[in-house]
Amino acid sequence: MGPIHRRAAVAAVLMVALGGGQVMAAAKAPAAKSPVQKPAPATPAAMPDSMSLGSPKAPVQVVEYASLTCPHCARFNAEVFPAFKAKYVDTGKVHYTLKEFLTPPAELAAAGWVLARCGGPAHYFGIVDGIFRSQTRWVQGADIAAILLDVAKANGLTEDQFKACLNDDAAYQAVSARAVKAQADGVNATPTFFVNGKKVSEGVMSLADLDAAIAAAGK
Repeated sequence: MGPIHRRAAVAAVLMVALGGGQVMAAAKAPAAKSPVQKPAPATPAAMPDSMSLGSPKAPVQVVEYASLTCPHCARFNAEVFPAFKAKYVDTGKVHYTLKEFLTPPAELAAAGWVLARCGGPAHYFGIVDGIFRSQTRWVQGADIAAILLDVAKANGLTEDQFKACLNDDAAYQAVSARAVKAQADGVNATPTFFVNGKKVSEGVMSLADLDAAIAAAGK
C-alpha cells in the first residue's frame, strides 16, 4: 500500500463529489472551494498511532481495525459498538483500541481518518461515529464534502478548520504508514478484531461473539 498524500486525497473527495469516483453506491457531490490555510485544533500527525477508550489496566484488550469507507464497520459501529462499550469499556472490563485501515476508495477513507484526528482526542470518536453514520447518505447526488463538513461542525470544527485539516500532507502520510503497519499485523479486511493479541474475527462480530471472545481471554 503506497503513501496517500493530501493532494490525492482531497482530489479523490472532489472526484467523488464530481462523479469521477465511487463511494459504496456511487456517491457524487459538487466541488468544494479551495482550502483556507488555518490551524486545526489538533495536529493529527502528533496524536497517538492508535486511539483508545477505557482503562489501560483493564484485564482484556480489544483491538478493532476499521476503515471509514467500510459498510460492515459502519454496521458494527451502529448495531454492536454502543452495547459493547456500555457493557465492557465503560465498566473497566475492557480497554478498546481502534486502529485505522484503508479500504476503497482509500483516499476518501484517509481523508476521514485525518478529519477525525483534527478533532483531537476529545472529538476523535465522535467524528468517527459521525462519518460511519453518514454512510447512509452516500447515495447518488449526495454532497460528500458537505456531509463531512456537517460531521466536523457537529464535533466542534469550523469550516476553515475543516478545510485546513484536509490540506495536511503529514497527516495523510501518517495514515498511510498506519495502514501499512496494519497489513504487517496480518490485517487484510475490515473490520478485524484482536482480543488480548489474538485475531478472533475478520468481519462483524455480534455482542454474543464478543462476549465469548472476552470470556475466553479472561480465563
